[in-house]
This record gives sequence, structure tokens and C-alpha cells, in this order.
Amino acid sequence: MATAVQKITLSASRDIPFNKLVLSQSNVRKIKAGVSVEELAEDIARRGLLQSLNVRPVFDAESNETGMFEIPAGGRRYQALALLVKQKRLAKTAPVPCIVRDPAVGILPEDDSLAENTQRVALHPLDQFRAFVALREKGQSEEEVAAAFFVTVNVVKQRLRLASVSPALLDIYAEDGMSLEQLMAFTVSSDHARQEQVWEALQKSWSKEPYQIRRMMTESTVRASDKRAQFVGLDAYEAAGGAILRDLFQSDDGGWLQDVALLDRMVTDKLKAAADEVAKEGWKWIEAAVNLPYGIAYGLRELAGTPTDLSPEEQATIEALNAEYAKLEAQYEGADEIPDEIDERLGEIEKALASFDDRPVIYDPAEIARAGVFVSIEADGSLSIDRGYVRPEDEAPLTVDGETGEVEQNGADPSDPSAPAVQRTVVTIGGQSTEAEEEDDEILKPLPDRLVTELTAERTLALRDKLANTPSVAFLAVLHKFCLDAFSRYSSHGVAIEVSVRSAVFPVHASGLKATLAARAIEARHKAWEERLPKDRAELWDWLSALEGNEQAALFAHCASFGVNALYERADRYGSGAITAHGVEQRLAEADRLARAVELDMVEAGWRPTADNYLGRVTKARILEAVREAKGERAVQLIEHLKKGDMAKEAERLLADSGWLPEPLRLADIEADDALETSDEEEALPAFLANDDEQTAADDAAEQMIAAE
Repeated sequence: MATAVQKITLSASRDIPFNKLVLSQSNVRKIKAGVSVEELAEDIARRGLLQSLNVRPVFDAESNETGMFEIPAGGRRYQALALLVKQKRLAKTAPVPCIVRDPAVGILPEDDSLAENTQRVALHPLDQFRAFVALREKGQSEEEVAAAFFVTVNVVKQRLRLASVSPALLDIYAEDGMSLEQLMAFTVSSDHARQEQVWEALQKSWSKEPYQIRRMMTESTVRASDKRAQFVGLDAYEAAGGAILRDLFQSDDGGWLQDVALLDRMVTDKLKAAADEVAKEGWKWIEAAVNLPYGIAYGLRELAGTPTDLSPEEQATIEALNAEYAKLEAQYEGADEIPDEIDERLGEIEKALASFDDRPVIYDPAEIARAGVFVSIEADGSLSIDRGYVRPEDEAPLTVDGETGEVEQNGADPSDPSAPAVQRTVVTIGGQSTEAEEEDDEILKPLPDRLVTELTAERTLALRDKLANTPSVAFLAVLHKFCLDAFSRYSSHGVAIEVSVRSAVFPVHASGLKATLAARAIEARHKAWEERLPKDRAELWDWLSALEGNEQAALFAHCASFGVNALYERADRYGSGAITAHGVEQRLAEADRLARAVELDMVEAGWRPTADNYLGRVTKARILEAVREAKGERAVQLIEHLKKGDMAKEAERLLADSGWLPEPLRLADIEADDALETSDEEEALPAFLANDDEQTAADDAAEQMIAAE
């Protein structure tokens, strides 16, 4: 005979007036967490009570029911209802749905309270995302959804964006195949095919960090902070039909511009329009580009124009601003802290006064007819117009007066029909040509000649800057060259400092050389001295004689630094050219001695190994060698299986703060320099700090949607 299954009996439900309910001391929830009582009260007021209270009868001393009921499970809902009663939005006697526990059941109140708070499963985040989409599709606005669930509109947008990721990736996320942070990284782009392609590529990579996903999703785009984007303007780019990728989950500095071809075309058009406007001034030539080569004005004569005079109105404005500035300074001279609005006003006055210093310059029309202009884009995206440069071939011919014997310079009349016409503006966009990528072999080949030349070009700049700031060494270096020239026992061939101050031109250099720390320091120092020098050449000697000793030494060091030539150049293999291998070898050895004297440190000068300036230009063996020297064998094992492009990018990250330098940028041992011609020993490598810690990008965790209980 089969045993009958005992049927369970559920506790009865009933409506109990609110004023007959009290909190139980048996409720296990003591710490506030999750949605606040105020938010829960608003949710109950909007949609009603979604879950009944669990209550038990209260007995008196004689075990008789008192008509009151205590609440061991549902205390927060009771507190929310009490708040609504206090606000007179709910009657004291309003019926409250309750599940009444039979007092004869041998289950403790604490057991019920614990079970209600633990026997629950939070909604999967993907279900939350899709629920938001469903509400949006049924006509609710983002603001309405945000108000209903007590979150910001941005949180709603984030949920909707997460739900718009490729369905294939959402299925992987639902099965815990990827983290929420990884899913958030894919929302940068709405291209489902690209999202799936990147996820497939990550399966073969050792790193699947969110920052790498974002980088791969945006590798064919341009940052909104790029100077080209700033130059064109994001509004203009979007108005032209360009798309911008946005990251809703972390700061993206304005996003990424997706249509690079459109951006470059707009940059070219805007540069061309600016050049055409400048051409109306009558210049002979205008050279425009996004990035002009460093040293493009070397060998050109710069015109000395005359700033325009201030108008009476401008002069009055300047006097009024100076008076206001002095008054505010005197008013708050003894104050411990200047109010923000006053400090802001002082800044506005300083900016306004500075604008009067940057006045238009007037040039001689005859000079304009033979001179030209450089047009480019500054790092902040502003337009740079550098007027007044005369090429040697455009200089007026010199004639000798037959009577006095004096040399005179013929001027060209711009109105003369025989005078050459103004050259059409030439706008070039783009940098140097891209060399074919070197084969991915495992042989440790010598560094490419062009790469060594680029690296030593940057070292030459840094060495010039250091020498200019070390007058004593500059004097010694020039004295050394003078001795080589004056005494017949020495040879002045293959020197690293050319006392004639004939600045070496870099026929090959990496893009961005103009923006390096050394280049900016040299340019600023040169402009400062140029402003102080007399305009008339006849006054120069007396002006130099009147300088203090320290100023003479500083100017001497600055001028001498332009003669630094620490550049590697490929010599003619048969020794028949102007540059020989022996001469280049001697030059580099002397450059090392000079670098040691001024304590040159290329890491301090701002050089860092990147995929563009080194790692992407050498073989895989060279990349691994660099990582091994800086980070050790463990780091090498992390990247040695990668393709060359990925390996270069990961090596860039690993070497970012390691202080590692390639051989051409290292400070050679001075003893090895002295024995360069007789010793074949390899140069000792510098010691580098090993650091296995890898910094990964931190992503903000997504907020969880919490519904009312």
C-alpha cells in the first residue's frame, strides 16, 4: 500500500489595518542597504505594495491574542508605509495585505526573517538591460524610466546601450563568458560585426582587459582631443555627416571621430581656405601643412616687421584696464584670500592686456613680394600663421657701386610687370612616407639606418638643449675645437661640434620632433634672445660688449649649442663620399663624451619607446630583447606569442615607465669612447629596474537596478 504524501498548508492571507501592525525585534535586518526607505515609499505610492508583509499575532501575558500583529519579515516595507502615513498620504487604518503565520508552527520569527532576505535571487543584469529596452519600446521616455526606478537618466542610457551590443556577445555575457566591464567596453561602437570580430581576436590574446577592447574598437578612429579635430570643430564635423563614438561608462575626452577620411578632407579644405586668405596679402609663396617639418625655416631670412600703432581708443582701453587692475590689487592687498569673482576678473584683465601685445605687423611691400608664409596647426588645434621668410634664391641681387665701391642690394618693385607673380598656395597634408614593415623573423638584425638617424636626430636636439644650459662645458667644447683647428698636430675632421654654428639639418626625423621638450625649450630660449638683440647689425658689437659676464656666457652657450651634430649618417660604402664611416664613428664617440659632460639623460629629456618611434620599426627579436632588458624574462613570456603589431603595442605599455633606451640613445662609457679605435669590446648595457607589476585601466563598475520590494 503506497504511503500518502502529506499535503502542506500555506499560511492564510488577510488585510490588516496599518495601526494594528508593529515591528518585531526578531527581524534580522539591522543594517541599512539598498534602496532607501524614502525611495521605497515613493515606489509604493506609485505602484502599490508588490509583496505582502509576514506577520504573527501578539499575545498578552495570559497567552491571549491582543489583536495586534508583529512583523518579523517586511520591516522596510512597514517603515515605508509608516512614512506615507506620516505624510498623510495613507490612512492609519488602511488595510495592508499580510501573510499571517500560524503560531502553532514551530518555526522561529528569526527563521522567517532570515529566509525572506536570503532565499531570493537578484535579477541578472542582462534582464535589467532588456527590461529597460522593453519600457522604452512601450513609449516611456528615458526621463520617465529614470524617475520610476530612482536612477539618473545617464544610468538609463547606459542600460539601453548595453542592451544594444551584438546579440551573440549578450548570449556570451548571459552565460558568464565575459565580465560586465568587458561588455561595457564593447558599447564604444555600435558595429556588431566589429564587436564580434574583436571578441574573436581576443580569444587568441593573453590579455582581454576592457582597455584593450576599447583600443581595438577605436583603432581606426581619431580622438576628439586630436589637434585636427580641434581645428575643424566637432560641431562642424558632425554637421558634415561625421559620426562620433561615445563611451558612456568612463571619460572619453569627447569621444572618437569615426570618419577619418572626412576629417582629413575638412582639415585640408580649412587649411587651404586660410592659406588663400593669407595669399591676398601678396606673399610670394605659402606653405601649409598639418605638421611642418622641424627646422623648416633654417637658412631663411626672417623679415623684421613693424607692429601697428595703438589707436587712441585702444590706448584708452589699456589705461582703463591698468587702472582697474591696480585698484583691485590695492583693495585686496592685505586680504588672506581673494574672492573668486575678483580673482576671475584679474585674470580677464591680464588676458585682455596680453591681447594688445599681439598686434598685426606691417612689412615692406617690396619684401612681401619675395617672402613667404608658413601655415600649420598648433597642438591645441589653433591656426598658426608664421609670416615673413625669404629663401636664399629669392633675395635681391647685390651690385657694387662703381664710384664708391659699396655693395648695394637691389629692391624689387612689386608693381613691375616683369616681377614674378605670387606663387599659388601649396597645401600638403600628411607626414613622411610609410616604410614597408620589416619581416617578422627572429634574427637580431642591426637597427635600420633610417631609424638610427631619427633617434640620433632627437638626441642631437636634447644635447643642444643641455649644452645651452651648461655654459662652462660649452666654452670647453668650443675651446677644444679651436685647438684642433689651430694646431697642426690635430685633425678637425669628424667633430661633434661645429664652431661656425652651422646648424645641422635633419634630412630624416620622426614626426612630432617639433613637439619634444628639447625642441620647445630651444625655440623659447631662441625667441627670448631674439627679442633682446638690436635690430641694426651695426649696433650688435656694442650691445654684446655691454652684457654682463653671466649673460654673455649664457648667450655664448646658446649659440654654440646650434653647432651640435650628434647625428648618425650612412657613409658611402667605398669611402668616396663627403661622409666616411670613420668620420661618423669619431663624431658619435665625441658626442658621447659631450653628453656625459652635460649629464644628458634621454629619459629625462622625454623620450619613451613607442610603437611609432621604435618598437614597430624593428624585428620581433629586438622587441623581445628590449622587454627582457627592462622587465625580465617573465614579461617576455607574456608577449612572445603575439603577432608583431600586437607585440609592439603591448611592449609599449610594458616599457612606458621603465627608463629603457635603445643603444643609439644610451650614454656610452667614456672609457670605451677613448678606446674606440683599438677596442672591439661591446658597450656594457646600463642596469634597468625590473618591475613585473602591470598597470591596467580601471573601469567604473555599473550600477545595479533595484526594484521596489
